Amino acid sequence: MADLRVNIGALALKNPVMTASGTFGYGVEFEDFIDLGGLGGIIVKGTTLKPREGNDYPRMAETASGMLNCVGLQNKGVDYFCEHIYPQIKDIDTNMIVNVSGSSPEDYAECAARIDALDNIPAIELNISCPNVKDGGMAFGVTCQGASSVVKAVRQVYHKTLIVKLSPNVTDIAEIARAVEAEGADSVSLINTLMGMAIDIERRKKALSIGTGGLSGPAVKPVALRMVYQVAKAVKIPVVGLGGISTARDAIEFLMAGATAIEIGTANFLDPAVTIKVRDGVNDWLDQHGCQDIHEIIGCLE
Repeated sequence: MADLRVNIGALALKNPVMTASGTFGYGVEFEDFIDLGGLGGIIVKGTTLKPREGNDYPRMAETASGMLNCVGLQNKGVDYFCEHIYPQIKDIDTNMIVNVSGSSPEDYAECAARIDALDNIPAIELNISCPNVKDGGMAFGVTCQGASSVVKAVRQVYHKTLIVKLSPNVTDIAEIARAVEAEGADSVSLINTLMGMAIDIERRKKALSIGTGGLSGPAVKPVALRMVYQVAKAVKIPVVGLGGISTARDAIEFLMAGATAIEIGTANFLDPAVTIKVRDGVNDWLDQHGCQDIHEIIGCLE
């Protein structure tokens, strides 16, 4: 068996397979299907400072080779998470990572500070694809200034591993990656969903309640892979790759493109055991190709 261990900053992963936020609940929902301790990490659903109701229904739509969603970060807020969810997940034998969202740098920082106090949460993932309420609703992650403002505010109060999830809805994602690296990000994860739309032609209406939503699934993989490759070349911090990964071959492509670890998202809806299958498939491939350590293929492209 090959050595699958990798590190994201100071965060040690037993293997490079993690779950993407919003596709795996809080992890406990999947206990009947897989050994959660067999994963490198679990990134739980988005958490905000205050409770959020999310968007009106319908907020999911199937598309060719993927899906659209506009759930809208529905959650009960960070205090509820700390009091009720954390006790249920703190002893799971893997890295439990919280995805943090907000509407201002101050919101992000306050939410992150409360999670910083939880002993068994070793990292957070910042979702900077959220709209900045003080700046006309433009997402923080689409400008260097916006992305930097969030990371700078959080870095001042958060002392553990800080992963920043990048938006693909930009002209130059490498530029954004360098900006958050400069403000102290320990890692970047990419990509978040691509903005998309679907129309119900029989009802002559938008398929989603707010019109647009985030596209995920196999359809986005080539875009995600290209962006991971570009960002891995542009920064010195570890890159976590995600976007359409559903097989071991997909995961290996991302690793070869420069990702140190990967996240699996939409595929969890189709097969609740896909993460373990991908982990085992990566190991089998390494064995078949005479690789003793996963680092032999990470970033191996010329």
